[in-house]
This record gives sequence, structure tokens and C-alpha cells, in this order.
Amino acid sequence: MRLLLPIFLMIFACGWCNGLRILGLFPLNGKSHWMMAERLMTSLAERGHQVDIVTHFPMKNPPPNYKQISLDGTLTAVVNNINMENITRFGRMNIEHLIEVAGTSICELLSHKELQDVIRRSKDRYDLVITELFAAPCYLAFGRHLNKPVIGIITSTFHEWLSTLTGNPANPSYMPGLFSSYSQRMTFWERLQNTFLTNLISWQMNYYLDQQAVYVKKFFNIDASIPELYQDLAAILVNSHHSINGVRPMTTGVIEVGGLHINENSDPLTPELKKWLDESTHGCIFFTFGSMVRIETFPKPFLETFYKVFERIAPVRVLMKVAQKKNLLPGLPKNVMIQSWFPQATVFKHKNVKAFITHGGLMGTLEAIYFGIPMIGIPLFGDQITNLRNAASKNIAVNLGSVENVTEENLYNAIDTILHDETYRSSMQTISKLFKDRPISAIDTAIYWVEYVARNGFALQSPAIHLNWWQQNLIDIYGFIIVCLVVVFYIAVFLVKKLKNRIFGCKPCVKKQTSESKKKK
Repeated sequence: MRLLLPIFLMIFACGWCNGLRILGLFPLNGKSHWMMAERLMTSLAERGHQVDIVTHFPMKNPPPNYKQISLDGTLTAVVNNINMENITRFGRMNIEHLIEVAGTSICELLSHKELQDVIRRSKDRYDLVITELFAAPCYLAFGRHLNKPVIGIITSTFHEWLSTLTGNPANPSYMPGLFSSYSQRMTFWERLQNTFLTNLISWQMNYYLDQQAVYVKKFFNIDASIPELYQDLAAILVNSHHSINGVRPMTTGVIEVGGLHINENSDPLTPELKKWLDESTHGCIFFTFGSMVRIETFPKPFLETFYKVFERIAPVRVLMKVAQKKNLLPGLPKNVMIQSWFPQATVFKHKNVKAFITHGGLMGTLEAIYFGIPMIGIPLFGDQITNLRNAASKNIAVNLGSVENVTEENLYNAIDTILHDETYRSSMQTISKLFKDRPISAIDTAIYWVEYVARNGFALQSPAIHLNWWQQNLIDIYGFIIVCLVVVFYIAVFLVKKLKNRIFGCKPCVKKQTSESKKKK
């Protein structure tokens, strides 16, 4: 016993000494974006690292070493606050508006007292910075301000507009853009459209994002362009996986950790919910439009369609997420249970859950794939359209395409197909197996590379990050070669003409001599 105590104290002391001091910056108030960040940051704290986290979603019972810098209430809440009118507006959103909502307004939060306190703190307080890469690259300035490496998190597949900025390969001939619904095997016209779309979106995104340099100057007093700030990225964690997104070339510093947010040891089922699922011997369908959308605000005919279909599929049961029960249309069928929140991963684990009706949000889609639950898709806006088209192409979902396509027969046939066509369950099991077949889990992969960056700095950074786009794409090299070929061709033509004139004579000269001789005569 006397020997064990010193050993224990030594291990504890070493773990304490090796603990990192990490600043996590997640000022976007989207709950789905936060899920990935929360899992990573809480896991780092549980491993003994000191984590200071900027978030709109503070935990009630955070783990030790986890300090929360709350921005709750600084922006309009979007959790359970999106109605049908908002969805229609989001569907018409252009790039400029997207940057305004998810970028400019987020940069303006740098004036908040809590963030100003972080900026004024000692530069030796942290070992590295972790932040989301989406539409507010102004927060990359924390890395330059603190003189520390930055790790970026992308909560979707890799953004094509970051390719040149981060030195990551991009080839639209077989790499669909973030907002493209094409597979990796495209026809000529699909490749043409994909090339045009990805380049147009990349140009627009970078054009509007570059304007955030004014916030970098204002709040950090740093004279740096946005592209220069991306050079402080030491690694990027991406929420993708080859089993779903296809095989793509990536630099060593771009690390796929798709499904990182999924935790099999999530909240347990309540006794009421467990009893409902256990008794759903004919199967149960889980139905949610995510953390933001309030389905009770949808038009009456839309909700009545669901009520009719749910009655038709009885005795199959349904779990339906409804934010405010009092606002829901009356007449809910008896085989439907509604709650304002469900422990989604735990629900998916239950043996009687057979299908998932979803809007196609990436986090929920990845959870369904992980637990092998085929889907019925009704996309609302954003990348949901692409996510569900891709899922349908893999035979793991029936995609209705839009809210406008939801009729009683369409919805009933989609549910009936998912429940009784073994093709979808078999395909989903295959994809699920590929998705989970990894040397180590997504969360352990992410933590390893975070600690690696802390030990080794910018060892993973691509040298291409220091080249301009025209240098990365060898435009200068190809241009030089073309000029050289033109010069060589011109010289060759000139020499041939000279040689021809010497051998056969100069025709203009002969004509001139003939005309002169005629004049003399």
C-alpha cells in the first residue's frame, strides 16, 4: 500500500503537468454545429486538459477542468425557434445573406465583454486554439494574437472554398461540391455544372469572408488579410468519412472524424419512453426535424397528412419530437408519442426502432447510419437536400425531395418501402459497418491529433498553403511552357523561311529583279 501511493501521486502529477491549456471558440449559435464541438471539448477536459470554452450552450454540470464563457442570449435563439416561414426564407438565402447571418454578426460578438476579457488575457495562458471553420474566419485571429497554433473544426464535409487557402487538393471532376447532389461518377454535363458551381461558390464565399479583416484590425489591432490568417491552421478535423462521402485526396493535416459527436453512452431512456419502445413489438418510427424546427408551426394540411399516414401504419408506433405540445394540431393518432426532446442516440439503439423520418440534418443522418436505421427524407434547406440525395443514391433512404412532395400516398409508400423492402435495411447495415470500421474511434482520433499539434506545432501543415491559387494550380508553369513553345515555334518558322530563301531564292527578290529588267528593256 505504501508503494502504491507514491506511484499514484506520480502518475497524477505527470498527467497534471502534461495537461494542455486549450481555448475553444464556438460563437455560432447553431445547436447542430455545437454538438461536435461539445463532444470534443468535454472529452479533452475529461482527459485532464484545461479547457476554456466560448459557447451559446453552457452545460449545467460541466466536467472538471471545463470553464464556460457563455454567450447565451447575445443572439436570437434558433433552438426550437424555426417555423415554416423561416424555412421558406432560408431556402432563398444567397451567399451574401449567409455570410451576414453566420459570419458578420458572429464577428461583431468580439465586442462582447467576455470575449474582450479573453483577448486581453496573457498570451501565455493557452497552448493552442480550437475553433469552427464556417463563415467567421475572423476568429482565426486568436491564433495570431496568442501566437499559438489553431485547430479548425468543420461540422460538414470539407468546404471547397477552403481548398486553396489550406493547401488541400480539389478536383471537381470527381469531387462534388458541398451544395452539389452529384455522385463521384459524373457525366460530362454534371462535371461541367459541378466545376462551375464549386468555383462560383468558392469565389463568392472568399469575396465576402475577406471583408472580415476589418474586425481583425478593430478588435486585435492585427494587419492581416483573412487568407493570411488561414496560415495559422495546424490541422483541420472534418465531419466526414469515406464510407459516406467517397474517397478524396486530403493532406495529412485534414483529418476525417465523421460521427465524432456520437456517444453510445448518451442519456438513458425515461421509464415511460422505455416502456413505449419495449411494447412497440410491430416496430417504431422516430420522427424529428432537428433541434431548430418547430413542426407544430407547419400548415394544417401538412400535419393532417402525417396524422392520416400514422393511423394507416398502426400498429407500428411513432415517436415524434414536438417543441410545444400545446400548439400542435389536435387529433394526434393513438400510436404516436410526442415529447419536446428525445435522447436520439439511445432511441436509435433500441431494437424496435425500424425507421427514421428526418429533414436530413448531417448530425442526425450520421447517427442513423451509425446505428443502422434507414431513413425517410424530407429536406427543408441548406445541405439537407444534398445529404438526402446522397443517402437515397446509396439505397439507405427514400427521399421525398421537399415539403411540397409530401402527400398521403407519397409518405405512406415511402414508409411502407423502408419498413418492408429489405434492400434498404441491408444497404444501411453495409454502410453502417463501413462507417464504424476504423482503427480507433472518431473521438480518440480527434484527441490524438489535437495532442499531436500541441506537441509538434505545424508539422501537418501543407506547404501549398504558402502558394497563391495560380501557383498551386501551376498556371504560372503552364503559362511559361506555352510561352516557350510559342517562342520556339516562332524561331523555327523564322529559320525555315530563311533556309528556304537561301536554297530556292527569295520570291519577292526574284519578282523585283524581273520587273527592274523589264523596265531597262
